[in-house]
Amino acid sequence: MKTPPVDTPISENAETNQTKNGFLALVSKLTFDENLPIRFMYKTVPEHLNDTGWRLYTGYETEEYAANELANMLPVPLVKLSSMDPSLTDLLTYNAGTVWERAPNSDSWERVHDFKIPSANVEVDITNNLDRFNAPDESQ
Repeated sequence: MKTPPVDTPISENAETNQTKNGFLALVSKLTFDENLPIRFMYKTVPEHLNDTGWRLYTGYETEEYAANELANMLPVPLVKLSSMDPSLTDLLTYNAGTVWERAPNSDSWERVHDFKIPSANVEVDITNNLDRFNAPDESQ
């Protein structure tokens, strides 16, 4: 089966495990604490089984605020998001790599193509030196 392009909504026949398993999105606390609407969202690769990869913001978050996901983002079921704002329902069917925004006081969403979706920094040590793999463990 051919994989759909990044910006094509997923049909039931083309659904992947990436979207099928997750049901939670991370949503800025400003949405609830300040009763602000969601105006910016992107989908990254899910980080765990219940994660859809969606990250939703009000547009008023500072870089520092957005960087502290543990303190400032809440896991919210997609069903609740759709009931809070029905305009999200169709957008939440898109695959990873999709970015959407809407202007203040607007109901229509626009695709964003120039935003670099953040990814987790993972340190990987890559080497072609086989001796490093065959060297005796010095910690023993």
